[in-house]
Amino acid sequence: MTESTASARGNLDIDALLHARYGDAAPALTESALRDSATLAGLLHHHTVRHFTDAPVSDQAITAMLAAAQSAASSSNLQLWSVVEIRDAATMRALVDEVGTSTFVADAPVILLFIADWARASAIAAAEGAADEAADYLESTLVAFVDAALAAQNAVVAAESLGLGTCYLGSVRNNPERAAELIGLPDRAMVAFGLAVGYPDPTDTAGIKPRLAPSVVHSRERYCPITDADVAAYDAEIAAYHASQGRPTGWSRAVIRRVKDAAGLNGRDRMRAWLTGRGMPSN
Repeated sequence: MTESTASARGNLDIDALLHARYGDAAPALTESALRDSATLAGLLHHHTVRHFTDAPVSDQAITAMLAAAQSAASSSNLQLWSVVEIRDAATMRALVDEVGTSTFVADAPVILLFIADWARASAIAAAEGAADEAADYLESTLVAFVDAALAAQNAVVAAESLGLGTCYLGSVRNNPERAAELIGLPDRAMVAFGLAVGYPDPTDTAGIKPRLAPSVVHSRERYCPITDADVAAYDAEIAAYHASQGRPTGWSRAVIRRVKDAAGLNGRDRMRAWLTGRGMPSN
């Protein structure tokens, strides 16, 4: 995205963006600093992109995205994440055919694989003859995955400011051992998720997907459980959006399918064993 385009995004109708995201539950933002914020407008305008043009993504664009990623917060500045950039068509095809990643991945110009990475810290400890037992604990696993997620979201915001589109790829965890083999990961490192990057196909009809009403996710002082009315209202909103995309489905049934049994995990119920195999036993 050019500077002029970025500036124009800041002039987007905040009310329209909020309504697209929340429907009738959209909050009112009246403070001028909020209504004039190009960053806020860009974030509200976010949508996942699954169809890309053939336009190449420059090395400098990726460099800028990763500089933004490294500018994210990191627990104790340990920086327990890494990224592997994939442009090779054969590797992308293997991610689809052998790892089970979403099929559109093979058509994306770039895939960034974000790594929960204790290998680097363990190597530093080993160089000093020190143990690395703390890397075996669940807290350490969580910190590495959180660090990777924080970094990736910064990269997404940067990408969208440049006119690029992105899609997170949790499907690389369908077979993390094979994913690790494809990119030569050492022990104590695991692919957390991928990020497809490219210029959005202008014919793609995907838009701003509705989210749960702010009152459902935002409590003050004490947690507020979701109500039947909340579920019904959101089911109606998301069903209308999905219908516009040619797939009239709701939300609550998808949640139920995901939580009712291990089948909803699509094979990832083996994650504990996979983590242990990658040297991250999460004790």
